[in-house]
Amino acid sequence: MIELITIFVEPLDRHGLRYLVTGSVAAMAYGEPRLTNDIDLILEIGTRDLDSLAETFPEAAYYLPPADIILSELARSQRGHFNIIHQETMLKADVYLIGTDPLHHWAFQNARFMAIDGILVSFAPPEYVMIRKLEFFREGGSEKHLRDIAAMLSEADSQIDMPYLVTAVQARGLTESWQRANGMKDS
Repeated sequence: MIELITIFVEPLDRHGLRYLVTGSVAAMAYGEPRLTNDIDLILEIGTRDLDSLAETFPEAAYYLPPADIILSELARSQRGHFNIIHQETMLKADVYLIGTDPLHHWAFQNARFMAIDGILVSFAPPEYVMIRKLEFFREGGSEKHLRDIAAMLSEADSQIDMPYLVTAVQARGLTESWQRANGMKDS
């Protein structure tokens, strides 16, 4: 996890770009370690930030999509997405753009900060991570998302706003998957 933080998060901090770590790296921070070769990030950027993004991830060390691709993803109100690849290690960042997604905005308002090997990292709150993992489970069926949620529930239970989470789960039609993840926690 620290290598992903060093390669992708530290440059964002140095260049003052707002981000949240989510996905498996956030699930590990709130739950239990597991293997991953990528980091999921939510970025709050606009068209004015393209030059700064290119400076943050220079072509000599990173693959960053061409500006026109990033601009087309920025034009999406939801689900804007692109990848950044560190060329030396081939580690990848899946970058999701804040757009108008209300859950992304809620996550930024409720960000959690944790020190990882002395680096202060901005994480999406655990409720956000679990909701997205439930959605990804519904879309792809990978049990790893439910296992991540079960681990988070076991390890970070006191940090979780359960009334908010249960309401959001019900509103998004994720109750059945939520119950499965809860059942895994107890096993």
